[in-house]
Formats: sequence, C-alpha cells, structure tokens
Amino acid sequence: MKLGMTLPSFVVGVDGATIREWCARIDDGPFSCVAVGERVAYPSHDLITSLAFAAAATRRVRLVSTIAVAPTHDAVRLAKQAATIDVLSEGRLTLGVGVGGRDQDYQAVGASTAARFAKLDEQVELMRSVWRGDVVIDGVPPIGPTPVQPNGPPILTASMGPKSLARSARWADGLSGFDLAPDIDSVQSTNDAVRIAWTKSGRKERPWLSTSTWFALGDDAPERLHGYARNYLSTFGDAAADAMASMCRLSDPGALREAVAALETTGCDEFVLVPTTDDPRELDRLVDALG
Repeated sequence: MKLGMTLPSFVVGVDGATIREWCARIDDGPFSCVAVGERVAYPSHDLITSLAFAAAATRRVRLVSTIAVAPTHDAVRLAKQAATIDVLSEGRLTLGVGVGGRDQDYQAVGASTAARFAKLDEQVELMRSVWRGDVVIDGVPPIGPTPVQPNGPPILTASMGPKSLARSARWADGLSGFDLAPDIDSVQSTNDAVRIAWTKSGRKERPWLSTSTWFALGDDAPERLHGYARNYLSTFGDAAADAMASMCRLSDPGALREAVAALETTGCDEFVLVPTTDDPRELDRLVDALG
C-alpha cells in the first residue's frame, strides 16, 4: 500500500514558502503522491492553482485532487486545466471528482445543486472527449492541450453510496475515499462495494482503491486534531461537528501504525494522510512514527 500526503492548503494563513517546503519534502520522502482538496466557501487555497504550483515544485510524486467538486466547475475549462497540469507535470495528474457535501460551495459560484450527480456523469464524458481531441461544441475547434497520459488523467470517484457507486463505476478508474477514524470495517465494506459495482458494470480492470483521513502528531496532537476537524466540519452544526470530530483518532504514533497495518488488509492501494498543521516538521514526526 502506498502512502500519500496532502498539502496543508486548508490551514488558515499558510503561505507560499511553506507550501513549497512541503512539496519538496513530500517529493524527497517516502510518499507516492501530493494531494489537494477543494472547498470554495472556506479560507483554503484554490485546488487547480495548488496542483499547478505542486507540479512545478515536485518532480516525482503524482498530483491528486481529493477531490474537485466538478459541478461547481465548467467542464470544458476543468478539462483544459487538468490537461495543462498533466502536460506540465509530464503525466503525473490523477483527477479525483465528486459532488461535494456542502451547498455553500455551489452558492459561492452561482452553481445549482439540482441533478448534480447526473451533471457529474455528463461532465466526465465531456472532459474525456476534450482530452481525445473531439469537437465538443459545433463551430469550435478541438480544445487542447493533449494530455501526456493516454486517454487523459485517471479519474477517481468520491462516491461511496450504492447508487452513486453504480453510476460512477461506468466511468471512474477507482475510488478516492475519506474516513474520519478511519474505521477499518467501514473501509473494507466500501472497498468491497466498489469491487462489486465494477463487476456489475462489466468492468474488467480492477478499481484503484484509496482512502484518506486527518492526522496529528506532537505534544498537542489530540487537541489539534479535534479542533481542526471540528472547525472544518462546522458547516454541519456544532453538535454534529463535535460528534464527527470525536471519531478522529490518528493522534499518536501507535494509532498511525495500527491504521496503516489494518488498511493494508482491506486491499487499499493508497492511504492519503491529511495534515492539521502547516509545520513541515509534522512530516518528520510522521516518518519517525512509521519507521
């Protein structure tokens, strides 16, 4: 199982020099990817801009969106941006997409939440047409650039429910999941559901399976992990945010080692960790914790 790392783009006030150092350390470390998430109505860095920055600041690791809330984007522009990052990174982009879970992100850009799952299906089809060089709008020439990766960047789905998985099994290359604990039984159940959905849709290739979660290490780790998660989840209300934040448990080396070992048994291909601080020394603490 590979170990990925998310940039601290959601830590309020993080600056360019710090993100650059995180990119360098991740690229030089034992990590498989540098990941970036997306929120609009939140004081976080923009996903596409951050992926472009990471493409320039790294040479080895893959670049992964976890995830782009596609229905808040114009599909043609998103396809062009993704293709550009794929070219500039020499074929290192993986595009995770989903519908998100917060109406505020749609409201912030004037997008509708109506029929967003169907819209996502249509967007993926349109993006792949753009990457193939098809004429997607009458009277408009094909839209480049041509991605380095054949057929364009791999696309991962954030869907984990039965109906959503059945839809995305037709077009996704795998799963970009998230689990608060992480709860191993839940991750195993999700991975099994993905495999079943792929089989039912007639897919012959196996799906890529990844999950992610927040973590914290150091003297203030338990308090920082809970506070970060609670603040991030506050849009769901104080009681719900507090309850969900209490499920987060990766705040000491032993819990991290246990989670990594357990996740390997579920067939996960990649475990992407999400930091709760922008202090680059957190990466040193993580490497020490995992040996």
